[in-house]
Amino acid sequence: MRKLVDGGTLNEIKTAGGFGRADDMEYQQGAIGRVFLVRLDHGENPLEQIRKLAEKENIKNAVFFLIGALKGASLVTGPREAVLPPEPTWFSFNDGRELLGTGTLAWDEHEPLLHIHGASGRGEETVMGCLRQDVEVYLTLEAVVLEISGLKAGRALDPASGFKVLRFFGGPAR
Repeated sequence: MRKLVDGGTLNEIKTAGGFGRADDMEYQQGAIGRVFLVRLDHGENPLEQIRKLAEKENIKNAVFFLIGALKGASLVTGPREAVLPPEPTWFSFNDGRELLGTGTLAWDEHEPLLHIHGASGRGEETVMGCLRQDVEVYLTLEAVVLEISGLKAGRALDPASGFKVLRFFGGPAR
């Protein structure tokens, strides 16, 4: 049994009702709900816009795909050392690059949080990492957002890593 930051505990996940546990991996089974095709325009921040979509459309959990171009962004390309908590290695660009990315969306107690990894390239240089800040669309960016229904999942602080990580709560989602 794992402890939550708020002092509660995660219930053992039962295999009935779409929940399961295999060794230390935890999972829930859901279904694809609504599908959103989104066009983002030059100068927009895709992280902000996907969060706004989640708030407006009440999307609680989703996976999404991004394709297009970014004028600039700051991304984490890994830890300086493989220790917990990690100290990130940052890479920033502001020269216009192609982007192919994917991510997940889940709420904490207050707002939708995104976890996005992508590869961006210009010429012969390609860098991959976790898109974090200063993200701005160049020309256009398209997103396909697939809502995942039937889950009781969200993000909660993991003290060891210092991140709000994906967590599964309670019994079967209703």
